[in-house]
Amino acid sequence: MDKSLDEVISSRPKGPRRGTGRRGGPAAKAQLLGVHPATRAATATKGAAITPAAQPTDKIIVSNLPGDVNEVQIRELFSSTVGPLREVTLHYDSAGRSKGVAAVHFQKKGDGTRAYQQYNNRLIDGS
Repeated sequence: MDKSLDEVISSRPKGPRRGTGRRGGPAAKAQLLGVHPATRAATATKGAAITPAAQPTDKIIVSNLPGDVNEVQIRELFSSTVGPLREVTLHYDSAGRSKGVAAVHFQKKGDGTRAYQQYNNRLIDGS
């Protein structure tokens, strides 16, 4: 380790980075909706499989959303088909573009589990 930090950084390969682009784009309307139960036990025990039926939850993470979907649309979908919501948070990058990931927090404990069972790996645009 007789190199300075600048020398180490400049000697690293400058190839393309993985995972920097989004698949699809504005034209890809019919995408799979990945719904994941958001429980503290899931983050505390790495690698442990948690079945939604075993632990009713009130919060889910929705992923793979198209970039033009907003919080109002997410709120409308889940409140009309599953139950009343406490909060919907859509995640954005530093440029203000949607990351395609949202956290949906329901008022009732079992509604997150119902949403998971109803929407996991489903097409949202139907086409």
